Amino acid sequence: MKQITTTLRRYALLLSLTIHSVAAVDHSQASKISPVKVLADRVRGHVNSQPLRFPNQHWVRGAYYAGLMAMYESTSDRAYLDDCMKWGKQVSWLIKEQGGGPYESGAYPLVCGQIWYGCYQAKKDELMMQPTLAFFEDPKVENPLSAPGEWYLENTGHRFVDGLFTAPPALAMLYQMTGDEKYVNWMDACFWDVHGEIFDQDAGLFYRDARSKPRKTKSGKKVLWSRGNGWAFGGLTRILKYLPSEHPSYPNYKSLYVKMAESLAKRQQADGFWRSNLDDPEQYTMKESSGTGFFTYGIAWGINNGILDLDRFLPVAKNGWAALASVVNKDGKVGWSQPAGGGPGKTAEADSSKFGAGIF
Repeated sequence: MKQITTTLRRYALLLSLTIHSVAAVDHSQASKISPVKVLADRVRGHVNSQPLRFPNQHWVRGAYYAGLMAMYESTSDRAYLDDCMKWGKQVSWLIKEQGGGPYESGAYPLVCGQIWYGCYQAKKDELMMQPTLAFFEDPKVENPLSAPGEWYLENTGHRFVDGLFTAPPALAMLYQMTGDEKYVNWMDACFWDVHGEIFDQDAGLFYRDARSKPRKTKSGKKVLWSRGNGWAFGGLTRILKYLPSEHPSYPNYKSLYVKMAESLAKRQQADGFWRSNLDDPEQYTMKESSGTGFFTYGIAWGINNGILDLDRFLPVAKNGWAALASVVNKDGKVGWSQPAGGGPGKTAEADSSKFGAGIF
């Protein structure tokens, strides 16, 4: 049994390559499994060869660098850390106030704080985190002090699922760093307020925002966006990673994580992918890699950390990884990634994005 568990740990670690690290694993062993590492290196090489399309501290860049940081944590390959360090130095480790457009949110900029925290953990330099800590104390920017109950909303006023990946895990990291309970209080207030409005208890999954709740497909099914649920499931996984299991808030996040994992496992398709609409895979029948990446990561992490049952979930993770590996072309481009949007949609092989590469 011990040998099986060790093998599982190494395999599940590699399934979660570029979203987050897995604890208590021999990283040197992970890096020896060359086919997966070679594939990840190819993806990084392709992204680095492309022109910069998004400004510094944009959530798209943050999502990509979250993948780079996790790759470093999983393999100890300093090239990935160096990319993150270079970005942090370029922007002086700052958290930039949200852009103010209708689809911006105070939740988005905090994804950068997750990258700075990873750099801080690697270098033990508290100066990297001082701008993030200061951001939360600044009354002139949108944060939990200046705009309680509102800072994490989309500028349209909606509670939305995407922000559950960018903001709550950053607060869990700050709690791990400082032990200050205020960060958990802010995380709980944000996460459970959004959950209360847009989580479908029957499906065990999230709507993108409240506007999706009354909508139905032509088949009469609900509109449950794959990548939207990926943001939530990825966020939950990261919260569980950083929030101590003995904390009073931990059981609620764990319970929701397990419920989502069960719902997601039932909705995986025969080819290993999840479709763009989780409740109606026939609405858009093409494969989709960004939601699949999030779900494969989160489920593999749960197996590896003893939260999800091995027999039940390992086939789900293995099939998800095989699907993901199939969408990376010879140049390292991650295809079949639904373009940025607010719900299920069509996807083509040529569709690729920086956040999709980070999710991979």
